[in-house]
Amino acid sequence: MKSDAEDLMPRLLPVEEDDTEDVDPSIVPRNPKEYLRQVQLEASRCPDVVVAQIDPKKLKKKQTVNVSLSGCHAAPEGFSPSLSWQRQQVSNFSTVRQSVNKHRQHWKMQTLDENVIMPNPDDEEGWKKFCLGENVYCERTLTHDDNESMSPSVDYVKVGFPPLLSIVSRFSQVLVTTVLEHLISWFGERDFCPELGRWLYALLACLEKPLLPEAHSLIRQLARRCSEVRAKIESKEDENVSALNLLICLVARLV
Repeated sequence: MKSDAEDLMPRLLPVEEDDTEDVDPSIVPRNPKEYLRQVQLEASRCPDVVVAQIDPKKLKKKQTVNVSLSGCHAAPEGFSPSLSWQRQQVSNFSTVRQSVNKHRQHWKMQTLDENVIMPNPDDEEGWKKFCLGENVYCERTLTHDDNESMSPSVDYVKVGFPPLLSIVSRFSQVLVTTVLEHLISWFGERDFCPELGRWLYALLACLEKPLLPEAHSLIRQLARRCSEVRAKIESKEDENVSALNLLICLVARLV
């Protein structure tokens, strides 16, 4: 008679229904038949149901998002955000990610403005200029007109294109990773700026799990660089502290 286990996992090899009581598992089998009989004996001794012994005290209702990232500089005293702040940011980020995934197809079908010309994937310098703008890329001082981002006559070539859903929804996961790599490379040799921050946030929101190996490595590199920049900031009132803490927090959420 077949056992319940055999109904779920049918035999791959024919095995005679021999008595396994005289099988000595301590002896090396001399032939395939003896080996299979030993396997039968071991299987017969396994319980049908195994219950894991878990200590409920070790389980917590709420998981902390304060995940340690290897290689990151510890936050200077007074620079580390509160746990409640981290949880709120993670909640907001999760909402954004869900919205991006839900409406990706809709925004992907929207027509882009004529002035939105995305570079080729391997055009590293082109993507840096596209996302950051020529003013930041060339380290030029912004004028008053450049800062009027809501003006219909704004020159996005100079100030950079914002990461609109109609733009980032067209990115494949490979392109998301590629643009991340270009921007993190730029960030590795320069200071943080708002133009960079908005694109990094948007690209992190576009990452889909499971992460590509390249993406996993890149965002860890991003967190390390953010911690390096934060460690050099003298005042905790610096406007970049919150943005750097946010990126480190989100990377810990994704990895």
